[in-house]
Amino acid sequence: MIDAEHIFDQSAEAKAAPDTLAAPDAPDTPAPKKTRVPYKWIALSNTTLGVLLSSTTGNIVLISLPAIFRGMNVNPLSPEGANYMLWMLMGFTVVTATLLVTLGRLSDMYGRVRLYNLGFAIFTLASVLLFFTPATGTSGLTAMIIFRLLQGVGAGFLFANSMAIITDAFGSRERGTAMGLNQIASIGGTLLGLILGGVLSAIDWRLVFLVSVPIGLFGTVWAYLKLTEQTKPDKGQKIDWAGNVTFAVGLTLLLLGLTEGIQPYGGSPMGWKSPWVIAGIIVGVVTLAAFVVIELHVAQPMFRLALFRVRQFACGNISLFLSSVARGGLQFILVIWLQGIWLPLHGYSYESTPLWAGIYMLPMMGGFFIMGPLCGRLSDRYGARGFATAGMAISMAGFLALNLLPSDFAYGWFFVILLILGVGMGMFAAPNTAAIMSSVPPAQRGATSGMRATFQNTGMALSMALYFTILIVGLSHHLPSVLTAGLVQAGVPAALATQVAGLPPTAALFAAFLGYNPLGSLMSADVMASLPAATQQTLLGTTFFPEVIAPAVTSALHIAFYISAGLSLVAAVVSYLRGGKYVYHDET
Repeated sequence: MIDAEHIFDQSAEAKAAPDTLAAPDAPDTPAPKKTRVPYKWIALSNTTLGVLLSSTTGNIVLISLPAIFRGMNVNPLSPEGANYMLWMLMGFTVVTATLLVTLGRLSDMYGRVRLYNLGFAIFTLASVLLFFTPATGTSGLTAMIIFRLLQGVGAGFLFANSMAIITDAFGSRERGTAMGLNQIASIGGTLLGLILGGVLSAIDWRLVFLVSVPIGLFGTVWAYLKLTEQTKPDKGQKIDWAGNVTFAVGLTLLLLGLTEGIQPYGGSPMGWKSPWVIAGIIVGVVTLAAFVVIELHVAQPMFRLALFRVRQFACGNISLFLSSVARGGLQFILVIWLQGIWLPLHGYSYESTPLWAGIYMLPMMGGFFIMGPLCGRLSDRYGARGFATAGMAISMAGFLALNLLPSDFAYGWFFVILLILGVGMGMFAAPNTAAIMSSVPPAQRGATSGMRATFQNTGMALSMALYFTILIVGLSHHLPSVLTAGLVQAGVPAALATQVAGLPPTAALFAAFLGYNPLGSLMSADVMASLPAATQQTLLGTTFFPEVIAPAVTSALHIAFYISAGLSLVAAVVSYLRGGKYVYHDET
């Protein structure tokens, strides 16, 4: 098997050599030499740009949804609007998670750089289409969701190949450092998206999609001109059609069922009793089980289950999946906490809360920025086990610390806890990724990168569904009684208070999330106008609704944080079981 690291070292030496040899009678004054950037840094910087673009775009709509829906003339709190809103939020992640393994395998067959370039081009095209979406109303939103799904396809190519390209370009003693820098972009992009979404949507909601076009065009051209294949594509492999189809169908149905399950159904605040949701989840699980059986029997499987015999690979991916479930919905849940309770209680208008929520969460990114590259570099020397295990243990401590905060907390403590969570994430992410990618043969790095990203993205989608479910169940049990009592005390007639409090809690949850005053959205203008002026002022202020819902939200948050702490503990144990440092034996 060809040693990719050895090839790179030879290539780097060749590029570093002088362009011409000096003649014996050359003058004493040396000719100027051309300075060339080593290929590994070109590969790292381009793939980091791709990951930054994908993660920023994946999260940028979180904050800009109100402006997008206003621009499209659709009420996001209407029954049909809530469905469109969820697909704008989660469709990108669903389609990316579904395609990652397939795209990684195709990259091993036809070239990682080639398909990475294609991903940049698809992503940029989808961004252009989103910016120029001509229609309005639900038809316009339908088109935008389709274009967001297309963006997810492009992001799938980028995510599936970025780690493989870095692994090909860097030797085993430098991969942790490179992946630490790359994953700063991944985590930083999710928080950058919150701030960019708030700033750009305040100017023009279409700028939210336009901002990625010049970056995407630059990245596409740069990748085409500068990136080269470091390992030879294996075109002799056959496509595992049965595995591809069963995996895509099974995972899609499962994620669709989970997405639909957190929406209201009939008179229930959630859709878990819907026959379509039940059927989707059951058929999805059965199809994925059939996929496993197929992969165990085909000659050239898409998902190489034999790799799980490698302890470092298996423990790395299992701990990654558990950590993704533990923290995938954390950002969303903290945004809800800030926007729905803390920021209004501290005098921020509902319209300004989305932007400020992103700003107040920056300490988490700071912790990751500090520890990601540092622990990645140290893991190159000492291995991943100690850093990844400690990272998940610190994350567990952060989740437990969140349970100690009251609903109206002092921001200093919140700042420290976010920093702790960021440190834990940084200590785990880069060393764990480097260990996974270094444990497999070079010819399988594309598929491995896709498998790793699939575990991460699927875990995050499951986490979103888990957090949504816990919040909505908690609100549906506690919100009607406390909201009715609060409205009556504020001067609302009992019959009207009961009616308002009986509305689905998802409406109140989404209203706070979108930066609307929930009561102003739940009660019609005519009903509000019929109330005394003092009552209107109380209901539309920034303190009434947060104070009413705080006990119900806090109790639900505690359950979610305890579950995340437990998952982090298990992830720490699994991470420890990976053993010492291991690099695939073909590496030198």
